Amino acid sequence: MSDGRPARWTRRHLDLLAETGAVTVPVIDPPSLPRILPGHYLWDLWPIQEEDGSTSVIGGRELWMALSAPALGHPEERHDQARIRLLARYGEEWTDLGNAFADGASPGSREWSGSAVRRPDGTVSVFYTAAGRRGEARPTFAQSVIETRPALIADGGRIALGRDADHREVLRSDGRMYLPADESEGAPGRIRAFRDPGWFRDPADGRDHLLVAASTAWEDGFTGAIALAGRRAGAWVLQPPLLVAEGVNHELERPHVIVHESRYYLFFSTQRHGFHPAGSAPTGLYGFAAPSLTGPYEPLNGSGLVLGNPSARPDQTYAWLVLPDLQVVGFANYGSEPGMDLRFAEAERARAAFGGTIAPALRLTVDGLTTTVVPSAR
Repeated sequence: MSDGRPARWTRRHLDLLAETGAVTVPVIDPPSLPRILPGHYLWDLWPIQEEDGSTSVIGGRELWMALSAPALGHPEERHDQARIRLLARYGEEWTDLGNAFADGASPGSREWSGSAVRRPDGTVSVFYTAAGRRGEARPTFAQSVIETRPALIADGGRIALGRDADHREVLRSDGRMYLPADESEGAPGRIRAFRDPGWFRDPADGRDHLLVAASTAWEDGFTGAIALAGRRAGAWVLQPPLLVAEGVNHELERPHVIVHESRYYLFFSTQRHGFHPAGSAPTGLYGFAAPSLTGPYEPLNGSGLVLGNPSARPDQTYAWLVLPDLQVVGFANYGSEPGMDLRFAEAERARAAFGGTIAPALRLTVDGLTTTVVPSAR
């Protein structure tokens, strides 16, 4: 986008897709994995970062956040009850630290994905998606980006976030570059997007940015895009998108950037049913690389696919995040087989096949525009 135009992800790129060991996630059985939060589903995790991008550590424990909801009803209904949870990680051991915010603190009716950065003054800037409106009688799908900056409390073995910080809207779709995400009806996967704010500080100039999963107009519908926002005069200002999925996909979720060997790697997740036509590419982590934050971006591995679920388990994991050390984290989704779509199955059947917990970690090796996925040794 160095010439002012976003990179475009097109059918020409997807025609290069191939299921190879270099880009395929090892087969797992999601419902057999240990539940970190008994009685709750857990998904879409992210670390609390330091301003240099590393993961925050207190008392030898890493600090993380994730979405959670009671493990009741159909797993797809979890999105209507989602809350951000604070977690601590020591090696492979995870500890639940409770809901990050007080009940009713969010201006939305539920809390969707985001990112967090620990500040030198002892606070944590948490950027997240407010979905719906506080107090609404039934869930709607309006989305905006919220920032709250609570104190990080570490008292002996107790770790928590302060409960008196304001939650304020800092960014919403402008209706011009990005379609408004204000629908009253719909469901995840079938709505316009303005969510999943990913914080990034550009080492080239020290400026802060947010990447946001967004939607742009496309023929008679909409297509997925990755919006960029920068700080100007103390406020977040929308800029042209980094990437537009030119009619091939309508949902580029959880966008984030890491810098590795002087290249900027832009990653996002999308599901097989988000492609046009549906199922024409796998649920996976996709990526592009560029010499600077604003481009020009080229797809990794020719197609953009960095890692995908195996065809034998097309929905087994999702919502991956690549850390600066190239470790990849995600959550265990459905243990469905080819031809199944458990999003629409009877609730008991869907629950029996749903993981709702953290998936085994993976690791990438990266050589320029070529990547390979391997199980993580951690």
